[in-house]
Amino acid sequence: MKKLILSIFSLSLLLWSCHSQKTLTTTESESFSVSSTEIPGYWQQHVEYKMEIDMDVNTYQYQGKQELVYTNNSPDVLNRVYYHLYFNAFQPGSEMDVRSRTIADPDSRVGDRISKLQPNEIGYIKVNSLKQNGVDIEHETVGTVLEVKLAKPIQPGERVTFNMDFDAQVPVQIRRSGRNSKEGVALSMSQWYPKLAEYDFEGWHADPYIGREFHGVWGDFDVKISIDKNYIIGGTGYLQNPNQIGYGYETGTVNRPDTDKLTWHFKAPNVHDFTWAADPDYIHDVVQIPNGPKLHFLYKDNLNTVELENWKNLQPKTVDLMAFFSKHIGEYPYDQYSVIQGGDGGMEYAMCTLITGKRSFGSLVGVTAHELAHVWFQFLLATNETKHEWIDEGFTVYISNHAMNAVMNEGKENPLERAYKTYINLANSNLEQPLTTHADRYNFNSTYGASAYSKGAVYLAQLGYIIGEENLQKTIKKYFDDFAFKHPKPFDFVRTAEKITDFELDWYHIDFAQTTNTIDYSIKTVKDNTITLERIGLMPMPLDLTVTYTDGSTEDFYIPLQMMRGEKPTKATIIGDWAWAYPTYTFKTPKTIKTVQIDPTNMMADTDKSNNVFTL
Repeated sequence: MKKLILSIFSLSLLLWSCHSQKTLTTTESESFSVSSTEIPGYWQQHVEYKMEIDMDVNTYQYQGKQELVYTNNSPDVLNRVYYHLYFNAFQPGSEMDVRSRTIADPDSRVGDRISKLQPNEIGYIKVNSLKQNGVDIEHETVGTVLEVKLAKPIQPGERVTFNMDFDAQVPVQIRRSGRNSKEGVALSMSQWYPKLAEYDFEGWHADPYIGREFHGVWGDFDVKISIDKNYIIGGTGYLQNPNQIGYGYETGTVNRPDTDKLTWHFKAPNVHDFTWAADPDYIHDVVQIPNGPKLHFLYKDNLNTVELENWKNLQPKTVDLMAFFSKHIGEYPYDQYSVIQGGDGGMEYAMCTLITGKRSFGSLVGVTAHELAHVWFQFLLATNETKHEWIDEGFTVYISNHAMNAVMNEGKENPLERAYKTYINLANSNLEQPLTTHADRYNFNSTYGASAYSKGAVYLAQLGYIIGEENLQKTIKKYFDDFAFKHPKPFDFVRTAEKITDFELDWYHIDFAQTTNTIDYSIKTVKDNTITLERIGLMPMPLDLTVTYTDGSTEDFYIPLQMMRGEKPTKATIIGDWAWAYPTYTFKTPKTIKTVQIDPTNMMADTDKSNNVFTL
């Protein structure tokens, strides 16, 4: 069993290391809202953050002031609100610490490291005061969540202003956020501020931070960061005051004023998070994409010669990747994007990513491709990652693997081959849990990785097998056009595919995402030009079949699934529907049979391919 877990984990870890056509510009600060005429009955909350942060780079402590204007667009009266205090996870005895020390296969980046942190190494966010429209309100810190009892309920349609003073300390770099990473990056500042939890038609999403990912409210950010004058900052938002700080952010040139600290002022319109990184030794390169966004690359000047060259060569590849994703999903809507050395692997954020920088060139491009793809799946579509981690990670693996195949000229017939193998290993392991499992509730980290990344990617690739590749590409674009900036749920994607094809596809989503039912079809008998197929697994599928005759000719057959109520575009000979409840299916060929093969393209995730080929 242990070997099986490690096998699944080793495969999944390779993957797990990691709309509006209107461009959101530097000067634009209008609040974004979704019209009810776009999606009848739809609503979403809105936030406007103003924050001022004073960072001490010697103690790694900072003081913060936050003004948050919250608009209740829901039809509900809100009696409470919740904030995430993510840095509190990096304390001995936290839920993240205990979970990491009790799960069978802990993430090696975490292990028992949190339990060993000293008081000056832990992370924390301490809320000193909180007011609602100028009135003090009750609040209690419970781990990584701030529970707030309102002085007055927030009515539907009401705008409320919260003012908060807080103190914080940046933890030693362990997971995503932190100071002094293994590669020497001083500050990786993700999930660093009190962040209002999301409220939607399902209610509050005030999940504790145990190790997985995030969910946030769409809004506008206005952030001022005061820090030692020698530090260079990159991250979310557009720099508002390059002249005041003596930094040509558009060109990477530096001319510091004679002062101990500088205040960097950023604005970020229509995002659901704000991340930054800072280091005194960043090299900053800028690449302007013709008729597109400006790309920023920030990386340490102490990388070796090969690594520095890799970062230079990464830049034109990132241009190509941006073009690929914009073409195959939808237009990138902001004026800039930053690739920043920091963090502990690779992680996507608003308008930027943090990645480790000491990599081979292929690895550097690969992690950038994956995190850049997250701009679309997850950032712009903004599904709830804690509940639907697979549609975030899996769709990203799907599109980034195709992008790498194109941009790096890999020449792979199936860029998702490894994802298929990892999923099939998982399905045969007796360790699988449904994709509906909450991201923190998997029994093994390896199961989470294989499920979210590999099975999630197979979900999308296999849908192309079911509905046809051209219909899949139309579905992806339509899904992005309809649901960018709108927190879609997985079934929104299914319905989009149904509208594109006019097929019934709920059966696919139910079996593949909501259960651990598996696909297993076999060739039972071949006799007298008659083929009998058998469904062994519980999950139904339409079937592609290739028959080779004794005269050397071949014929492709397509067996529609009756409950799908339609046939994908195909040049194959279409024969009668197969109703799911019938365990066998028999048909006759016009000539003498030599061999029969189910799914010759291997795009169906059949968990036992040993019975997919028959030779007389």
